[in-house]
This record gives sequence, C-alpha cells and structure tokens, in this order.
Amino acid sequence: MWAWGQEGGVHRRMAQEGGRLPEVLVRVGASHCITDLAGKLQFYDHWAPNYDQDVAALQYRAPSLAVDCLTQALPPLPHTALILDVACGTGLVAAELQARGFLQLHGVDGSPKMLEQARIRGLYRQLSLCTLGQEPLPSPEEAFDAVLMVGALSDGQVPCTAIPELLRVTKPGGLVCLTTRTNPSNLRYKETLEATLDRLERDGAWARLVAQPVDCWELATSTLEVVPGTCAKDGFISGIIYLYRKRG
Repeated sequence: MWAWGQEGGVHRRMAQEGGRLPEVLVRVGASHCITDLAGKLQFYDHWAPNYDQDVAALQYRAPSLAVDCLTQALPPLPHTALILDVACGTGLVAAELQARGFLQLHGVDGSPKMLEQARIRGLYRQLSLCTLGQEPLPSPEEAFDAVLMVGALSDGQVPCTAIPELLRVTKPGGLVCLTTRTNPSNLRYKETLEATLDRLERDGAWARLVAQPVDCWELATSTLEVVPGTCAKDGFISGIIYLYRKRG
C-alpha cells in the first residue's frame, strides 16, 4: 500500500505531465514529419534533456512491452545474458531490463546527446555512437544473446536495410526484439519492414516467435492518427512487437 505522500507525489506528477501534454504533442508531431536521418538526429540531440518527461506524458509503453515480450520467451533468457540495446536513446529499455534482473547491457545510438543522458543513468556496461543504416554496429559477429530495437523503426530513423546487421551481432539461438508503430502515417514503412522480416525468415536466418499487436502504444499527436475502435481509451495510436530467434 502506498503512503499518502507517495500517492500525492504520483498525482502531482500526472498533473504536471497532463499540463505539458499539448506542448509535447506539438513537439513529437513535428518529429514525425522529419523524414531525413540527419534532421531526425539533430531533433533528438535537442530533445534529449526533455525526452524522458515527454514520453512519460505521452504514456509511451513500448520499452516495457518489448522487454516483457523478450523475457517471456522460452527457453527463458538467463540473467547473465549479454544484451544490446540498439537506438538506446536515454536508456528507457535498459531501465526495464535492469528492473527484471538483466545487468549485462550494451547500448548504441546515433545521437550524442541521447547517449549523454544514457550515461547519466549508469545502466550500460558500454555505450557507443553509431548511425545504423550508414555504419555497421561496432560489435563483432555473434556477440549478443539478445538484441532489441525499440521505437526506432520508422520513416527518417533506422532503415529496414539495417535489419541484417542486428542478426549479424546476435548469437545463434539468440533473440531479436523489434517494434514499430502501426498508426496510419507509418503503415507504408511497416509494410516494407514486414517484407524484410519475412524474407529473412524465408531465407532461414531466423524464426518468428511473436508478432504482438498493441492498441494503446502512445498518445496520438493528431486525431488523424487514431484508429477508431482499437483501444478502450480514446486518443492512442497502435503498435506491434516482433520477436525472432536466430537460427544456428
């Protein structure tokens, strides 16, 4: 049971997040309109100091949902697993992993300012600057027991052509967890992404374990992005989580 003071703090925080929500919606909506990688990375550099508070206001659930999906795989991932968080941002995925007992975490991101925020968190054993899609991951082949990319698969961010690079650094039998939005403006990207994922499966590179649709992904930045009837709570966009196991 929460003490009164703790509950009051939660209510104050929710009120603050709600009060800043219109500003956040404008800022994030603007980011969705940036379709070139250089512009997107510059946006993330400027966004880094406020990123955690903004995505909390948006009720962004992808990090916790993706980590739930990863850790429910069978056989279970041991807590000693070496995990790579690609497009790690400020470390939201690492926080979820650490809360579930995973401590061997490496992260990469294309935004230096996002990496600065991740270093402040102190959750990663190693952090590296890497613009995936333009550079290979700074890791040897078959190094990681699991690789995640949460929130970075959309227009102007990581191109679908970079997916094989995730497989390269994953151990045989290792897990790869990916997410993307399924709101209307991202459906063309999602179609290309799924074609890439399916082709790799047909080629025998990996096997799909999960494709989990999620109705309440985060708050929409525009009413045009809301898919009617997909969520009990109005105003959310949808998303999807994929989990694959690399073949030996």
